[in-house]
Amino acid sequence: MSGGSAGSSPSSRRASFNSLSRDLDLPSEQGCLSIVVLGASGDLAKKKTFPALYHLFDQGFIQSGEVHIFGYARSNLSDDGLRERIRGYLKGATEEDLSEFLQLIKYVSGSYDNGEGFEKLNKAISEYEASSKSESYRRLFYLALPPSVYPSVCKMIRTYCMNPSSHPGWTRVIVEKPFGKDLDSAEELSAQLGELFEEHQLYRIDHYLGKELVQNLLVLRFANRLFLPLWNRDNIDNIQIVFREDFGTEGRGGYFDQYGIIRDIIQNHLLQVFCLVAMEKPVSLKPEHIRDEKVKVLQSVNPINPEEVVLGQYDGYKDDPTVPDDSNTPTFASVVLRVHNERWEGVPFILKAGKALNSRKAEVRVQFKDVPGDIFKCKKQGRNEFVIRLQPSEAMYMKLTVKKPGLEMATEQSELDLSYGMRYQNVKIPEAYERLILDTIRGDQQHFVRRDELKAAWQIFTPLLHDIDDGKLKAVPYQPGSRGPKEADELSTRVGYVQTHGYIWIPPTLA
Repeated sequence: MSGGSAGSSPSSRRASFNSLSRDLDLPSEQGCLSIVVLGASGDLAKKKTFPALYHLFDQGFIQSGEVHIFGYARSNLSDDGLRERIRGYLKGATEEDLSEFLQLIKYVSGSYDNGEGFEKLNKAISEYEASSKSESYRRLFYLALPPSVYPSVCKMIRTYCMNPSSHPGWTRVIVEKPFGKDLDSAEELSAQLGELFEEHQLYRIDHYLGKELVQNLLVLRFANRLFLPLWNRDNIDNIQIVFREDFGTEGRGGYFDQYGIIRDIIQNHLLQVFCLVAMEKPVSLKPEHIRDEKVKVLQSVNPINPEEVVLGQYDGYKDDPTVPDDSNTPTFASVVLRVHNERWEGVPFILKAGKALNSRKAEVRVQFKDVPGDIFKCKKQGRNEFVIRLQPSEAMYMKLTVKKPGLEMATEQSELDLSYGMRYQNVKIPEAYERLILDTIRGDQQHFVRRDELKAAWQIFTPLLHDIDDGKLKAVPYQPGSRGPKEADELSTRVGYVQTHGYIWIPPTLA
């Protein structure tokens, strides 16, 4: 089934979107649009970037008369060769829509550090722009590439492929994480890119910021009176931000071993969620006001206490021939952050991520303090918790103590539940990359990482990462398919988390 409404054509959906844009007073974007995917033959482009572009096309957000897509890579391919490579990844498309989209794609082959290829690319873009007879030229470059080539590629874009000064429009560049390996390397990369592009031209993408439930955090916190008086140290005991995968590195061990779970997940994805959970209310929804508050809360984080860190490495990780036999790279980490400000003083934020665990999920778990004067003697059943399930089965639910049905005055744990699969049955929840690419086209940097925000994030984690790299902190072994190291549960208990026993949230179904 197509991503759009059943029975409607792409053109009618585009007309509906244009009408909606006027109603919502969205920024007007005029002129031809050239989207360049660098690294077009790689896995990221095939699995994420091109499918996201197709879904935007299918829903009318980018239109065949106004956009052309260019793939650029070293591989020796024809236009049709690239189209066939990505065809199988464009799920749910009708043949008519798929053919129309694929015809928008053109391929240019060249190296990433040689001007000849980029001159060919610029020529192809310019020919399209001239044929469009548009007054405004917009150029978006998506770097689906390793960070090691960002400086050379960006230099080539700056030298050969910028939007011509003879026409109004813009040039914007999307770069993927990781943005460095520590503070020094991140600052060096930022300086190199900063010499070539202004900050408003750079879009550092963290796809977690495009997830539906992550984007809902600001609305939940600041549009609901219910949470305003509760969201502080007086009522909240601890907050967990958790990422769990039920599989290991699966052939990516050599790559993963260069980074580890903290650089791969915690320092970026989970820290971005932390910012939205812990930040103060921004002056407005303008991107810079939101990003200002994120920087402020990052700058309020105390140095990490090594006593509040647990590292793990699953048994069998080093069986991968690309992983060194003496690797200390963590595949699991639990790190406690403490915020030194009026709202959060004394509240531990437990950021936890791991591979090869017993389940797959990502969630925010806000645990409230015990009820004073417990007349129902129900403390042992567990505390109130507000849980935001980011993936899978997107949901929000509040764990409450209620009276158990029957003649006795007995209590049990239950929930108030908003499960997206039930509440929004006929609504397509967009993929993160769709939303973030569309934000880039619109010039909305709210969900992208600003340079000073990136610096503040690395300042928090770099001392810990250097201690791990130097062998001062060791990863303890854990069994694949387990909860992770038992020391992690002990750490959570030590800082105040109370686990609920006998209650499991089950996502509701239509059956």
